[in-house]
Amino acid sequence: MIPVPLLVCVMGVWCAVYLADTLLRSSVTHRISYESWLASRGLMLSPFHLRWQTTMFNRLFAYCARINPRAQYLWFNSGLVFGVVAMVGSVVLLTQTLQQTLAQMTTDNPRIGSQQALQVVVPGVNLPTSQLAYFFIALLLSGVIHELGHAVAALREQVRVNGFGIFVFVVYPGAFVDLFTTHLNIISPAQQLRIFCAGVWHNFVLCVAALAFLFLLPLFLFPMYSTGGGALVTEVVQGSAADGPRGLSVGDIVTGLEDCPVRGVDDWSSCLSRISLTPQTGYCVPSASLQPSWAHGRAFKRLDGTMDCCSNNSLTDLCFSYMKPQGKNSREYACMPVRKMVTGTRVCHTNNDCAARSHAASICVTPSLENQTRFIRVTHPPNTHMLFVGYPPHLQYAVSLTNFLPRFGFLHLDLPVFLETFCKYPFMFKVQYVVSLSGALAVVNSVPCFALDGQWMLNALLEATLVTVVTDRQKRELIGFCLLLAGSALLAANVALGLWMVTAR
Repeated sequence: MIPVPLLVCVMGVWCAVYLADTLLRSSVTHRISYESWLASRGLMLSPFHLRWQTTMFNRLFAYCARINPRAQYLWFNSGLVFGVVAMVGSVVLLTQTLQQTLAQMTTDNPRIGSQQALQVVVPGVNLPTSQLAYFFIALLLSGVIHELGHAVAALREQVRVNGFGIFVFVVYPGAFVDLFTTHLNIISPAQQLRIFCAGVWHNFVLCVAALAFLFLLPLFLFPMYSTGGGALVTEVVQGSAADGPRGLSVGDIVTGLEDCPVRGVDDWSSCLSRISLTPQTGYCVPSASLQPSWAHGRAFKRLDGTMDCCSNNSLTDLCFSYMKPQGKNSREYACMPVRKMVTGTRVCHTNNDCAARSHAASICVTPSLENQTRFIRVTHPPNTHMLFVGYPPHLQYAVSLTNFLPRFGFLHLDLPVFLETFCKYPFMFKVQYVVSLSGALAVVNSVPCFALDGQWMLNALLEATLVTVVTDRQKRELIGFCLLLAGSALLAANVALGLWMVTAR
């Protein structure tokens, strides 16, 4: 569901702005001065929409359009080819996404949803409020780069740029360029196509640039931050399983999960995934430590069929199962103090593993837990192990980590996190920001849909390719209209079902 406080806040701000605008426009004494003030600053206000337009960047666009004309000719022709390919690819991708959404609606399998390349993003619902700043800045940056491509391409084709602007629609920021329509209509379809494809082309280039920066980030930060020495804790969710006096703290370096070494965030995720999918690990403890008094608790079955032998709900004891080396082939159960039993012990799966690694008589004891629940020792020196009992994904969601370990104490832990997170948002295929959002703009704007770049790209493409095959202009326009109608329906279906999946579930 959409968070009510966020919705009330957004509605309240827009209602206050629109009420103030209405009062000033209806005022006899302030109307003229207010409208003059808006016009002089290029501001336009309508319900849930604020727009600002200026000509101050026109000289910058003109300067960019004059840089190395030959290279720019090849650059924007490459954009033309990419735009045509992206238009076809976006239809294929949206069709695939629609099929996956429909399949997800009819099944409870969460893996289908995680396989979707595109997903509707609703702030406060499937986008954490803590990441709204990253999201909106990356969205605005992607929009500005997109419109910069249109502006420079237009000036190269002798189309006048009337101005550049930024807008806010509800909560989403964006950018636009105002082109002189008369100039745009008299140039050739190929020239039009270069202009219309320039936006999605520059979004794609921004994706590649952000990915390259993300890939080279360890090299750029090498003088200040090191990698490969573990995963640094940057945040622990308050009240979670990882919180507490003997839990993890901001600044801790995790180097292992059981016998799985952790050199970075990817290792942390893969180790947790492996632990989730494999049987519970056992621990080699000396046979003499299995004192009979600990085994007096009577074992009983849980509802899921697993065994328990600790009936006092102790926070320090845990039920362990083991096989006696010279006894019958049956399992014994003992309720033992967990930290004392597993501190400094080796992992095992059978008694033979313990015999091969230790000269003293040892037994492999295994925590007797409910299905899907795991006991995990988290190594974060110089502190003692953090002991976790629960569902492994809960541990993953409770802790935020980074690969970058500061070399000096005065360095901030969050700088690499900020750079990583922000760079990921320019794609918004389901990677994350500059990569995530710019990629999404490239895909969505390429769709042959009314009011998007894809509409003008399709019209120019049909005029450039079908003029000799379909000589009647009205028939070409009819073909274009039908294709646009189909593309608009495809995009609308994806957005509508995507919103329903995000907000209703």
